[in-house]
Order: sequence, then C-alpha cells, then structure tokens
Amino acid sequence: MSVDSGSAGMAARLGIKPGMVVQELGWDEDADEDLRDSVVEVSGSEMVDEDTDEVADVVILWWREDDGDLFDALTDALTSLADEGVVWLLVPKSGRPGHVEPGDVTEVAPTAGLSQTSSISAAKDWSGIRLVTPKAARSRR
Repeated sequence: MSVDSGSAGMAARLGIKPGMVVQELGWDEDADEDLRDSVVEVSGSEMVDEDTDEVADVVILWWREDDGDLFDALTDALTSLADEGVVWLLVPKSGRPGHVEPGDVTEVAPTAGLSQTSSISAAKDWSGIRLVTPKAARSRR
C-alpha cells in the first residue's frame, strides 16, 4: 500500500513519525480510513488496540456524542500512554452525526488529567483535539 504525500500529511498533522507506537481506541465503521492508512504508513507499523502491553507514543481516540462517558474514555486512553505522549481525540465535525460540542471536551479533559493544546481538521469529517498531560506540556517548553 502506498500513501500519497497528501495522505501522509494527515498523519504528519497528528505528529506521527516513523517508529512511533500508535494506539487506536473507539474505532467504528465511520472512522476515516485514509487517516488510519496514513498513520500506519508513516509510523511503519499497524496501530495497537486497547489490549496492548506496549507503551503508546500517541493514542488516537475516535469519539462520538453517543459513545458513553468521555471522562472514562480519556482516562482509559492514558493507561498505555508514554509520559511524553499525546492523545488525539477525534470527533465528528460540526453538523456531522455524533458531533461533540467543544465545551464538553474543555470541561472533561482537565478532570481526566489532560490539557487541550490545539485543534485541527484531522480528516474530511473529523476534527482532532490534541490533549497532553500537564507534565508533558511543561517539559516541551
């Protein structure tokens, strides 16, 4: 499989680099396959799931409004995350089914021990919210 430079750019926007361990949580049939393929291509290996024993450099969490408790999902995302790791919370864009209000993330993330650092357009139908532990945010200054 070959990902063109435009598709590889999708993974680059998420900070994915060769050799990184990327954990994927919350996958469903509506997940963006081009983004997923880009992450696999750039990182050089398949993404790991919630049952992994590996430490993840990046956790990609697909999340929709009706997926349950966001706090629980975010704390689960931290289980395998490296100390300097990043959680990318991917939510449907405004007007798409399952859209999550930005205020919901802003309210829940600090309670889960995460700080929001940026938001991007991650894929055609998905927005990405970059979350880090406060310790990781401090060490990058």
